[in-house]
Amino acid sequence: MSKRLTQNLNSAYFEAANRLKPSSSRRRIIAYVESYEDVAFWRSVLDEFETSELYFEVKLPGRDSLQKGKRQAITNILSADQLGTAMIACVDADYDYLLQDTTEASMSFNRSPFIVHTFVYAIESYQCYAPSLHRAVVTATLNDRPTLNFEEFLREYSQIIWPLFLWNVWGYRHENYKGFTMLDFCGFISFRDINISRPDESLSLLRRRVNQKMAWLQNRHPEAKKSYANLKQQLRDLGITPDTTYLYVQGHTLFENVVMPLLEPICNMLRKEREREIKQLAVHPQQRQCELSAYQHAVIPIDIVLKKNTAFKDAPPFQRVREAIQRVIAMQKTSSSTSSPSSAQ
Repeated sequence: MSKRLTQNLNSAYFEAANRLKPSSSRRRIIAYVESYEDVAFWRSVLDEFETSELYFEVKLPGRDSLQKGKRQAITNILSADQLGTAMIACVDADYDYLLQDTTEASMSFNRSPFIVHTFVYAIESYQCYAPSLHRAVVTATLNDRPTLNFEEFLREYSQIIWPLFLWNVWGYRHENYKGFTMLDFCGFISFRDINISRPDESLSLLRRRVNQKMAWLQNRHPEAKKSYANLKQQLRDLGITPDTTYLYVQGHTLFENVVMPLLEPICNMLRKEREREIKQLAVHPQQRQCELSAYQHAVIPIDIVLKKNTAFKDAPPFQRVREAIQRVIAMQKTSSSTSSPSSAQ
């Protein structure tokens, strides 16, 4: 198929294709995602909405390029008049959800009913959903011994970074972000490593860094006091609270520089613990070697477990994802019924 023909495929084309099928056939909705890494995530999300009457087909934005990203998925290939009830885009929210109508791009992003976004920063935010982390560690280590309260750790982490997060969003809303960019913010909230025996020490160091940067920003931008306070309430109205800030920071930073430094040493400790147990319980060297080999083949790297994590579907922001998909399905049903031959008679 030529590139020109591919670009001419829009929602109306697939709507017409659905109408040409027998009435008993399942209707199809094309769901474009940002990259191949997102295919499995959105497939796991869309699965629960498929019925005997409707199914989704998850696709990448183009076959002639390795380009990826939200702008590629929405703008370059799927312009506003291409999206519709039979063709949607499923993408990360990034900061566009937080910016709301303060920029032209965020305005079109938030107002389109055919753009289904994560309502948190990215898919990594759901993969790192705090209540699911203990289960992820058990899957990675086959050891269910409680270690750290992950929910409490990420709650305290979120409360510490909340003021600095507000400043970063404030800068992007007021086009004043060059003095404190996303990259700068991510550098302040990242961990090099975490002592799992004393995680409070890592949080204390983080608190000091945040307080120092806050003092610098407040001194540099005294005019921001009122709008900063307003922003705090506006973000709360969007469902973002000091306890859940971690879900709205850059996804790669959360995954690689916060959650992985926390989980990797815990997983290493739990694996070694299980291996010691096997050695102690083995009756003879051959059994010890067989059991150790079986265990080592059964465990999974924690980063792989997280990338396949789907235990986030009770997260409050995910309920908004569900509602957005349900609205698309309702519009698709209405479009299908009003354009069917029986309704035209």
